[in-house]
Amino acid sequence: MNQDWRDLIEKLEAKGEVVRIPGHVSREYEISTLMMDLQKKHRYPMVIFENVADSSFPVVTNALAPRSRLALAMGVAEKDLAAEYGRRIQLRPGVKRIDKAPFQANLLEGDQVDLTQLPILTHFPIDAGPYITSGLCVARDPETGAETLGFHRMQLKGRNKLGISFHSRQRLWEYFRRSEERGQNLEAAVVIGVHPNIALGSMALIPYHEGKYSAIGGLFEAPLEVAGCRSVNLDVPAWAEIVLEGEILAGVREQEGPFAEFTNYACYRSTENVFRVKTIQYRERAMFHDITPGMSAEHITIVAVQREGDVLNALNRTLPNIKAVHAPFSSCGLFHCYISMKKIAEGQPQQAIFAALGVDHNIKMVVVVDEDVDVFDEREVLWAMATRLQADRGVTIVPQHLGMGCTLDPSTDELSRTAKMGIDATKPMSGYVPTIEIDENVRSRVRRFWPDLGLANE
Repeated sequence: MNQDWRDLIEKLEAKGEVVRIPGHVSREYEISTLMMDLQKKHRYPMVIFENVADSSFPVVTNALAPRSRLALAMGVAEKDLAAEYGRRIQLRPGVKRIDKAPFQANLLEGDQVDLTQLPILTHFPIDAGPYITSGLCVARDPETGAETLGFHRMQLKGRNKLGISFHSRQRLWEYFRRSEERGQNLEAAVVIGVHPNIALGSMALIPYHEGKYSAIGGLFEAPLEVAGCRSVNLDVPAWAEIVLEGEILAGVREQEGPFAEFTNYACYRSTENVFRVKTIQYRERAMFHDITPGMSAEHITIVAVQREGDVLNALNRTLPNIKAVHAPFSSCGLFHCYISMKKIAEGQPQQAIFAALGVDHNIKMVVVVDEDVDVFDEREVLWAMATRLQADRGVTIVPQHLGMGCTLDPSTDELSRTAKMGIDATKPMSGYVPTIEIDENVRSRVRRFWPDLGLANE
């Protein structure tokens, strides 16, 4: 599988899923406003803005928005996306180091470094300034040497300075904490413009002592191709469009934010770290990837798919007959989890609830339904809750002071703690009123009327 996202863009262009905008566009608000209007219409073309104010780099956005695009990137059917992610992310094909990578074509260092030449956008009036939203930050654990790669918002603060937040309190936060305890800056690199498999794999929940690169390679079913940086001792994905190299400064904090987060609220929470850029490298005709922040499909879809795959893996280790898992857009792809299963013993839905809650502290609510309910259709989940749930028997509450939550969830307390809820909306094993079903023979006969209804091709 080609690890260069340009190959994927060519395929999408051939399918008519790419729109190129040649006209002049501002760096402030215009691109994000257009993308949010498309979001409301449930339209997700990849859009390439070729003439962004005061920059020679085109902006690519909506690259990760629909599930179908992530499925195409992995070479699987859309319905199999989460399950295939869950299978492949457990593979460890290793890495393949390339001596000469495309991003090494152009080099800026020392006084040549000027981040303002990149088309870093200001997305919403609430934002504190321009933000890199698609940057995947690479660093290495100073204790184990394991590498990480993950999304972090980055505020433009100067020609060679970015504000960066580790509000997730996960791998990069821990790596920096260990480095700062030693009185050392943490070497880091930021890659912009990568294959969707790399973006999706960066979300993987894997043991802290393992590096992420080999797991990401699993999504390609081949070693991840990497190349060395120039000014820091790190390897980065070889086909990245743009690479920023530098250090996250120990003992330095500066105000960062607010920023329009995926919850559709402005977030003021931040660890207020500072990334000083030493070197910029970029490909010929490099493209700058921007992810529209706020509650946009591109911001949420990869989170949801990763969550579904990891929850599926956890459930399949302990329970039979799991049919599907869905992290819905309505929950920002993060906070709620719907599970369908064939229940063969009472108590299994409760097992599923606690297994799912244990996968990730960000999950606040788990709903378990029977196998006849399509968890990807939220109306069916709500129907199951309406007709199969009695709250005094089917609802489990974990009090707030026991539950760690998401730092970006505005409903959590000052320590980011949240209550958890599990809902068993499955039928009893026996004695329940049967649901209405259509006779398949009759359905076959009446389909002769479909052309009259304009449904001939469905």
